Amino acid sequence: SLLLQLRDTYSKSGIACLTGEEIGNFIQNLDLIENEDRAADPCWQVKWHLGKLIKKMMARSYEENISAVNAERALTLSHTDGQQPPRSPVNRIAAHLTGNSNRKNSLSPRIDSLPRRGNGQKINNWESSRKGHSFLYNVELRNGELVIPQTGFYYIYSQTYFRFRENENEDSDLLAQIRNPKQLVQYVYKLTNYPEPILLMKSARTSCWSKKAEYGLYSIYQGGVFQLKREDRIFVSVSNGDIVDMDKEASFFGAFMIG
Repeated sequence: SLLLQLRDTYSKSGIACLTGEEIGNFIQNLDLIENEDRAADPCWQVKWHLGKLIKKMMARSYEENISAVNAERALTLSHTDGQQPPRSPVNRIAAHLTGNSNRKNSLSPRIDSLPRRGNGQKINNWESSRKGHSFLYNVELRNGELVIPQTGFYYIYSQTYFRFRENENEDSDLLAQIRNPKQLVQYVYKLTNYPEPILLMKSARTSCWSKKAEYGLYSIYQGGVFQLKREDRIFVSVSNGDIVDMDKEASFFGAFMIG
């Protein structure tokens, strides 16, 4: 460094050369001195090298100060131009809703012609009060619909548990319907300002359960990444609502923001 150069260049005898003349005046006139006689003078050489080093240090300090001033000025101008500084990380946005087998009428009526319904029966009553595995972070739940608080990309997922147990008292028409091949469908919709729901995902399977089986079981799971806008709402609908089991570990619905 420059300080080490100063220490190594000038000995005690060299510093003694500075007592006869003001070093400040010498540095100011450094570039004007071209006298060959002075160049041969050891004291003059000490002063000349010292002056060069001091000017070099002063120039470096000046450049560092100018860089700091320019950086501060650029930051100030960006604020006055309406540009906001980088935003702090957003709060966590996530939700996991679970089924609640204790609730009745968890499905909306099967009336596909109603406005803003889509296909199937919408699941209305999800458990969201931190019972079991359910939770809501910075997301609101309205009538079975998750309300998106901030525009961004979200991972949306849902699982529906279809379960049928044969009972001798069941209506024969329902038994016939279950035993015959039937398509089981899960839909995930979003609601926007558009008059009709927009289908994001659907998953389906055709199943036929044997009369000899004690239970007829099937789960449908699907998930994907979608761009959602603030105030969009998402919900789940299912076919064959009569055989949906709202067990909290088997039927669930959720979303979380990824960016």
